[in-house]
Amino acid sequence: MADNVEQTALNSSLERYIGNTIRQLRQKHRLTIAEVCDRANISRGMLSKIENAQTATSLETLAKLASALGVSLSTLFRNYNMPEGDAQLVKSGEGMEVVRRGTKRGHTYHLLAYDRGSTKLFEPFLIAMDDASEAFPTFEHPGVEFIYMLQGKIEYRHGQSTYLLEPGDSLTFRGDIPHGPEKLIELPIVFLAIIYYSTPPVES
Repeated sequence: MADNVEQTALNSSLERYIGNTIRQLRQKHRLTIAEVCDRANISRGMLSKIENAQTATSLETLAKLASALGVSLSTLFRNYNMPEGDAQLVKSGEGMEVVRRGTKRGHTYHLLAYDRGSTKLFEPFLIAMDDASEAFPTFEHPGVEFIYMLQGKIEYRHGQSTYLLEPGDSLTFRGDIPHGPEKLIELPIVFLAIIYYSTPPVES
């Protein structure tokens, strides 16, 4: 009995979706019910019932309707049962400002995405530097870090090597090797830093 109820609900959901899709396509192409019925060779009453989810429809009829609307049959089902989106939007200037260990004045870190689950897979930061007299911190952390320069020039150290980064340059490196700014060459400096964790870090 439960399976029958579930199947009936599923069929009803599909009929509503198909009906709404056909109506939206018809209205998008500025076609009347009569025009679509003439093209598909079905009755106006049938199309009205389909659009209002009042009847089950054969694939043959749906194929005729798709052809009449100038789309493929698969288009009618394209977004059916699609998972809801779970995107996270952070508007310009609204990233959460955070303080990383060892940073002093002149460094601003804005976290651009916040993990809402139990595991942290990555951390994207927008970093700005505007104080040339600052003592630079050195960082070590699990995972891989990717830096993309947006503004200014900086000499960045990773291990025993230093790299000159200018707008448009990128640098990718292991986070467990000591790294950090070596010299601020042209201010202000702005870059993206994205840390990817292959395994979630242990929170201290």
